[in-house]
Amino acid sequence: MSTPESMPEEITTPSRRGRVRLRRAAVLAVPAGLLGATMMVLTAQGVLAAQLSISGMPFTVTADKLEGEGFQQYGKLDSMIDGSPNAGNTGGQVLVVVSAIKKAKLTNLCQSVDLGGTNLLIRAGRGSTKVEATTLATDSTIVQGDASFGNIEIGNDASTLTKGGVPGAPGVFGQQADTVTINNLRQTNYATTAATFTLPGLTLSFSDNGC
Repeated sequence: MSTPESMPEEITTPSRRGRVRLRRAAVLAVPAGLLGATMMVLTAQGVLAAQLSISGMPFTVTADKLEGEGFQQYGKLDSMIDGSPNAGNTGGQVLVVVSAIKKAKLTNLCQSVDLGGTNLLIRAGRGSTKVEATTLATDSTIVQGDASFGNIEIGNDASTLTKGGVPGAPGVFGQQADTVTINNLRQTNYATTAATFTLPGLTLSFSDNGC
């Protein structure tokens, strides 16, 4: 995720070529005051290809509160494997916003994925001990909540971002801040990575309802 890569060679069929060219020239910008609002598409010279191949199945993450030290945000493309049954009409790619946090704490974390008729449900951090993560990065299509930022910088080139520990590609719109707090967090994610992830009070179950 931290270094630019060329787009996958297999995405070259005539039916996909137009979509791929458009996606290669666009990235998401999410100004600090518009979390959860309409995301902007900005022209850039390149995008950061996914380090991992996503399943293409979105999952929901909620938390009563997220507290972070070292925050940054920028857009990129996530890619599925060639011929993924979840690709639909996307061409196997999803335009996402990467939110990276150097050190994060989450209160009452819930994560769920709809498996078709049932949900795989994960809960943690419901007691006095919070969920903790380092170099946490989420690839999201929706981020909602009541957010506040400390010493924010908006409009940086994503490749120059340093505060979250996961820089983006050159020419991509980015932003970063010393601190971030989001109450009533809700995300629709396609990927999550972390250097460390501590889940106190972890429970994993199947449920009729998601987060």
